Amino acid sequence: MKRSFQSIFSAFLQRVIMNVLILGSGGREHALAWKMKQSPLCQQLFIVPGNPGTEALGTNLPLSVSDFPSIRKACADHQIGLVLVGPEDPLVHGLTDFLESADELGDLIVIGPSKEGAQLEGSKAFAKSFMIRHGIPTAGYREFNAENFEEGLQYLSAHTLPIVLKADGLAAGKGVVIATDHDAAKQTFTEMIREAKFGTAGAKVVIEQFLQGIEMSVFVLTDGNDYLILPEAKDYKRIGEGDTGLNTGGMGAVSPVPFATPALMKNIEEQIVKPTIRGLQQESIRYRGFVFIGLMIDSDKPYVIEYNCRMGDPETEVVMPRLESDLLELLMATAVGMLAGKRVETDPRAAATIVAVSGGYPESYAKGFPITGVESLDPDALLFHMGTTQKNGELVTQGGRVLAVTAFGKSITEAAANAQSQQANIQFEGKYLRRDIGYEFP
Repeated sequence: MKRSFQSIFSAFLQRVIMNVLILGSGGREHALAWKMKQSPLCQQLFIVPGNPGTEALGTNLPLSVSDFPSIRKACADHQIGLVLVGPEDPLVHGLTDFLESADELGDLIVIGPSKEGAQLEGSKAFAKSFMIRHGIPTAGYREFNAENFEEGLQYLSAHTLPIVLKADGLAAGKGVVIATDHDAAKQTFTEMIREAKFGTAGAKVVIEQFLQGIEMSVFVLTDGNDYLILPEAKDYKRIGEGDTGLNTGGMGAVSPVPFATPALMKNIEEQIVKPTIRGLQQESIRYRGFVFIGLMIDSDKPYVIEYNCRMGDPETEVVMPRLESDLLELLMATAVGMLAGKRVETDPRAAATIVAVSGGYPESYAKGFPITGVESLDPDALLFHMGTTQKNGELVTQGGRVLAVTAFGKSITEAAANAQSQQANIQFEGKYLRRDIGYEFP
């Protein structure tokens, strides 16, 4: 009986093991490292630069994710077979192209899009134009810069409220402003373009229609032709309970999303996922890796708010624990264009991630406070380091978002309660967390 290519590929995987390098230092990379370490295909795991959590899973290399020559040398020195890029900045600045052009690295696999593909995240204007060209539902918009600045002010004066203003480039998650009156919108617009509030990221500004609804995130792994949809999630960006206060990098996440019915997910796949992958193909954009799709659901209709060219944080901390498939096997299938024959196996339980942050975050905060209680978590709870470091052999706070705890349950409510209970074991000065993650899903 003739064997299928898929069965041959599966047999090949049984004999292949490789050294893996993950780039990044946050909770997302800790979760990816935790999942990667479970694969029998992973021989040695390296993380650049990593954190105290990843140190227990592999070897941290004290390099910067923006130091491309040093990363290339590390790949050669440690005989890396696959690089998984966690954060967006290296991708937007062309790390994939840089590594793939290095002859000394041979057939190195890089999971992350080309520099052109990463513009889906690196440029809001590029992403919006891409969506319009391929009929992907999104908010109406216009873009402005210094040359048509006055026209932009006039456009804002006539725009319905509220108004969404987005810095075109990467702005460390701070480049989106929702203005509730016209004067505030024009002031923000002026600060972005004429006062460089977000540096060069705000040299071009996308002004967008405000969408009503509820947000969710969908994660797609693509080899450029085929794709797999990973478990969906919903994150909580506001610092205050009830989704109030300033935006943060994310205070928690839940998965699955109870309102993501099979019918809605089918609509998302047909109206957004397929046109996105098809659009990349039609425009000959090299894309091998994750596509994060931030959605607004309005009356069961999905609209794209944004694309990211990598996994989200803290969503990765809730998605990876629910992924039962071998992550490295999926990534290797991605590398050779064999995703069409793969399936995503998912833990049926609900999961919730709750983030503990430093006092004062997302504004100014102190750091260097000792962290206690991390060894007190139950075995079935997962701890992911986001902003920690070791100082004189002691674990201390280093960032605004410090630690994430993920727990399971029969429902979102139960999973969130379990995560809250485990977070109570961890203490550091000024610790703050939201106690209402998953509040809308009783």
